[in-house]
Amino acid sequence: MIVKNAEPFCFPGSRTGCLLIHGFTGAPTEMHPLGEFLAEKGYSVLGVRLAGHGTKIEDMNRMHWEDWSNSVLDGWHLLKSLSDQIFLIGLSMGGVLALYHASFLPARGVVGMSTVYEVEPDPRLRILPWYSKIVPYASKGKSDWQDPHALEDHFSYSLYPTKALLELTKLLEVMRESLPRVVIPALLMHARKDIGVPLHNLEKIDQHIGTPEAQKKKIILENSGHVVTRDLDKILVFNSIHGFIQQILESNS
Repeated sequence: MIVKNAEPFCFPGSRTGCLLIHGFTGAPTEMHPLGEFLAEKGYSVLGVRLAGHGTKIEDMNRMHWEDWSNSVLDGWHLLKSLSDQIFLIGLSMGGVLALYHASFLPARGVVGMSTVYEVEPDPRLRILPWYSKIVPYASKGKSDWQDPHALEDHFSYSLYPTKALLELTKLLEVMRESLPRVVIPALLMHARKDIGVPLHNLEKIDQHIGTPEAQKKKIILENSGHVVTRDLDKILVFNSIHGFIQQILESNS
């Protein structure tokens, strides 16, 4: 059963579509304000719910990274019924999935927010295949939210499912290998105060993505934590995405 406020969402609009992809252990909730904003601008918007998310934490440990990819592909095909052109927009692991799918889907542009390039070095990663079999969940650590009010209706699992973490590392390998094949316009955004995914991840994605420099834009956010779609810089984030989409549409009009 899907938790209240964690449901996927769809706002039909113009023939330009925006596919919104949430992050690891999160839910469509974290993308909903952005979805409403883009819908008000006239776009068709679909916020997917990744497999194993927004229900109960045990579900995540049964998932493989391909299940999350298939959730994105399902969303893509649903949105295609409303749209002639689609922008892939993801947060955190959603950004990883957006970039990976941008390497082979005919998207018009891709947006990655707080996107992971690689998991921070940790000796426990070497034993994660074994560790995940005996320790099903791990602590998330310190929060980096800058706006405490944003937590009021936010949904996320309170722990990291360790088998799912192992699948995330596999997905990251696939994304890193595919980055040179991403050649469409790209907008990359990251918060300086992001604790879980440090800022250097933005630089590494920028270095390895195949998008030409003239079609690539980076924005560093000064007042937010990891979930930039719901934190203090959210209006800047929303307007930057809208501007990015409009610039691409106008350049081809």
